[in-house]
Amino acid sequence: MDAGSEPKRRLPAGRKADLATYVEQAGQVTVLDLAAHFGVSIDTIRRDLDQLDREGILIRTHGGAISATDRHTRDRALDERLRMQVAEKEQIAAIAAGLVEDGSVIMLNAGTTTLAVARALRNHRDLTIATNNLRIPAEISPTAFRDLYVFGGAVRSITQATTGPVSFAVNAGAADVDIRCDLALIAVGAMDENGFSTTNLGDAAMMTEMIGKAERTAILADSSKIGRRLFAQIATLDRVDYLITDAPLASEYAAALAQAGVRVLTPA
Repeated sequence: MDAGSEPKRRLPAGRKADLATYVEQAGQVTVLDLAAHFGVSIDTIRRDLDQLDREGILIRTHGGAISATDRHTRDRALDERLRMQVAEKEQIAAIAAGLVEDGSVIMLNAGTTTLAVARALRNHRDLTIATNNLRIPAEISPTAFRDLYVFGGAVRSITQATTGPVSFAVNAGAADVDIRCDLALIAVGAMDENGFSTTNLGDAAMMTEMIGKAERTAILADSSKIGRRLFAQIATLDRVDYLITDAPLASEYAAALAQAGVRVLTPA
């Protein structure tokens, strides 16, 4: 083989750019597929993916990667979502915790943002908490709550949460007891001028019921979720009291929320 017919070796920067484009187009890939596609070793692909993950270009997963820009098109496993928008979720959680009064009754739905809220409640005391988030009992400080309840129902392993009625039976076979809370903290998948939405019908029904049982409701949504609409509608804008997000809203959404009487809370 002469010099003119030898394959040209790519610089690492060029390969990484091509790799990022490939992952974005595919949505989800494995290390083995990438190694075969680019003709490099598995260890090389792993190093490239690790760097692209650190740069926020893609999301590293066990055995591969997913596109960061594709994250809203379908449900992601909880461990993958824990690595998305981490700083933004912490900012939202801090604001949400500021709405919670010691001794109050709160509801938290499933999601990584509400897990951040649970951690942010570490200095609170005597809370009564009801949730469908199966990770919260392990995440929240035991000194923060007096009572902690987890709603029963079908378990969705991808979200590590339950879906079912927002109620409890005191004794086996007894009728469900109606419950109320002072504040519902609801993390959603999307918000637009029509309201709040998520990907799953069962999740949407549970969130709608939580909102209906709350004296006040705060919606939690980082800025990547604003201006989107997903499959299942949760509530119209006027059903909630607060939207907590990490950045100022575009004027059309700010105006729609103001008209609906929703107070927008963002980091100072």
